[in-house]
Amino acid sequence: MKSLKVLWRVVANELATWCCTSAELDYKKLEFRIENEGMSFLTITLPSFCRDFERGLEWGKIDSSLFIGFSRYSGGPLPKFLVGFLRQVFDTRSGRLLDQPNKDCILAVRQLTLMFGKILIPCSDARVSGALSGYIECEKEVARAAALGSDELYSNFSRIAALLFSDVFSELENELYKGVAAIPRHGPGKTADGLRGNAKFDQTEWTTRLESMFSFIEHASPSWRLGLEKVESGGVNFLEPGAERPVKVVTVPKTLKTPRIIAIEPTCMQYMQQAVAIPLVRLIESARVGKNTRLNAVMGQIGFRDQVPNRLLAELSSISVEGATLDLSEASDRVSTRHVRALVSRWPLLQEALMVTRSLKASVPGYGEIPLTKYASMGSALCFPMEAMVFLTAIYLGIEQGLNRRLTRNDVLSMRGKVRVYGDDIIVPIDSVRNVIANLELLGFKVNSDKSFWNGKFRESCGGDYYDGTDVTPVRVRRVFPTSRSDADEVVSLVSLRNLFYADGFWSTAKHLDGIIEKLLLRFPVVLSTSPLLGRWSVCFEPMAENIHPDLHTPLVRGWEARYRIPKSPTSGFGALMKYFLKQGDDPFADEKHLERQGRPEAVDIKLRWRRPY
Repeated sequence: MKSLKVLWRVVANELATWCCTSAELDYKKLEFRIENEGMSFLTITLPSFCRDFERGLEWGKIDSSLFIGFSRYSGGPLPKFLVGFLRQVFDTRSGRLLDQPNKDCILAVRQLTLMFGKILIPCSDARVSGALSGYIECEKEVARAAALGSDELYSNFSRIAALLFSDVFSELENELYKGVAAIPRHGPGKTADGLRGNAKFDQTEWTTRLESMFSFIEHASPSWRLGLEKVESGGVNFLEPGAERPVKVVTVPKTLKTPRIIAIEPTCMQYMQQAVAIPLVRLIESARVGKNTRLNAVMGQIGFRDQVPNRLLAELSSISVEGATLDLSEASDRVSTRHVRALVSRWPLLQEALMVTRSLKASVPGYGEIPLTKYASMGSALCFPMEAMVFLTAIYLGIEQGLNRRLTRNDVLSMRGKVRVYGDDIIVPIDSVRNVIANLELLGFKVNSDKSFWNGKFRESCGGDYYDGTDVTPVRVRRVFPTSRSDADEVVSLVSLRNLFYADGFWSTAKHLDGIIEKLLLRFPVVLSTSPLLGRWSVCFEPMAENIHPDLHTPLVRGWEARYRIPKSPTSGFGALMKYFLKQGDDPFADEKHLERQGRPEAVDIKLRWRRPY
């Protein structure tokens, strides 16, 4: 705790220098609040302070409804805390946004209040229990919304979806019919049945729903003979719908206020979800689709692997004030099976593929097994693609409503550079924002008003925050500080934090962190960002060679290198052959021990090594 307080003070003083003010009284207030409230002041209260600050930027003023729990400066609307920065953004008497607010001060307030908001510290049991209760309540709300949605609404939804994705869906359905699309893959993470690493290639469970479209022999065995032998010998358990293994709902750290809820899928479901998701994403992101290679109507408007377009559009919107950035609450958990069925209602084979690869129930701690109305929780390979397509369709429902006529393909093409969806990060034209929000809510989604912006000059999307074209994204502390070199994850995180601060111009803060790191590591050389060593970035000093490689004659420096141990994971002959035919990745066998070790690293340590500084 002390190291985090000291870091806050160092960052505050550096920002105060930038903004020609003082932060000493702010630090005293911070110390007092931490003594009374503990860590939650840094991780919960300060991020709430920033949400009110952003509301002020959005509304163009500060009023008495904001900054509850903080005393006011001179009886006016501004809080005393951070007032040296705030009064360079808002008028101290009226609370109105200044005509030319100091953008460095906007960055300062956001940096000092959001710095610890996403630190990886486990939530209390009460907050975990509350999150699971919220998951159950969300499921009930999804069921109600799906039942209440009018047939006319979903008919229009299907029509818009066909206009947007007809080329993509038709091509994918054709590939599924020919059997060329469904090439399954295993992910690196955990599975509900406990299979990890190479064990996933030797599956013993399959569902009868999967078998109706994707047979075990064709998709999970290396040959017909071996597959038949395994099936006939009882080596595969085919599960009826009522006996299917549920997804395993778990919580993972997100913020100290609330954890993130994800669902761990059974191996066979996750495996075949990838078989549908991979070609779907490929087609959606293609410039041209189909036999006639017609221009893809949604190209550039939806993305799955690159967040940069969203950030660039958010930055441009903060200048032009023509685009609105919207954020949805519980986005993936509110996409229902009715949404997905309506999305692909005209493509029965694709609809069947999407439904048989969807888990039917979830095992929730404290609640047992529950049937699922949602299409899929976070953790399904199809969750992210399906939610993005559903949201884009809902957006165009709103845009059509504003046009007062049927939407055309040319209308969709004209929106390129104005509409963008990446998961639940949405950007739409301001003149359509009200209609878009109304249709999203009609379909059962919740727009997060605290993180949606269109009135002022502040925009945020996909981790990029901008005010009037200036990047005001804060550097975030992800882990507590290490106490020794054995805290390898924390050491790696601290070095990364130091270099992020340095890259953003916080040189005094970087120097402060240098002192902490040097005491831990003793050796902390100057390196380039491409070096495998844990070192410091610098624009003032070149990496200095301490030695020369005896064979390659390249410069070497001595420093600490993070090493990740891949867990042991032996496989059978069946699984090894299956892995060969799937050929996952560019070169899955570059590691000669890939049949002995596989999966996500189970531990990390750091070792002193001679390595290149670039």
